[in-house]
Amino acid sequence: MKLVVQETHIPDVKIIIPVVYHDNRGFFLETFHADKYRELGIDRTFVQDNHSHSRKGVLRGLHYQLTRPQAKLIYVTYGEIYDVAVDIRVGSPTFGQWVGHHLSGDNHHQLFIPEGFAHGFYVLSDRADVIYKCSDVYVPGDEFGIAWNDPTLNIDWPLVGEPIVSDKDAQLPALNAAPKEHLPRY
Repeated sequence: MKLVVQETHIPDVKIIIPVVYHDNRGFFLETFHADKYRELGIDRTFVQDNHSHSRKGVLRGLHYQLTRPQAKLIYVTYGEIYDVAVDIRVGSPTFGQWVGHHLSGDNHHQLFIPEGFAHGFYVLSDRADVIYKCSDVYVPGDEFGIAWNDPTLNIDWPLVGEPIVSDKDAQLPALNAAPKEHLPRY
């Protein structure tokens, strides 16, 4: 059995469905294998792993780094989220378009997001543990973001009530209001 890749309407963003081995003890899967992922066209060196724990209704994002851009491989170990990647690369044929996918500890799907995309997620379950591998380290002064509720993006978040958003994320600009020097180039 092999990993399966589902292409999205943005060719650089990929949904990965790993092979999961179940038995009476539980399950086992490889969450990353450099050679196997390279065969899928994901040829990145990941240098930092992050773990986010959030409660139901939390919306994080949409975040990106400009001078230290990060490709990300996201998966959920517990709970369920709706994960979103937005192409914010100036000059890209898919600029301003987004991909959303349900990731959960049950479906084991992963979302690969290349550099140049804003990323965010919304927690659907009572709680969720999200792990993401990054191709560069996080640098606090290099963090930027786009408003999660930007009407021009028209992201179809599966919201249940008003989301719980950090004060910082609530102040993020719409994509068309972001300074062009704060956006990556295609």
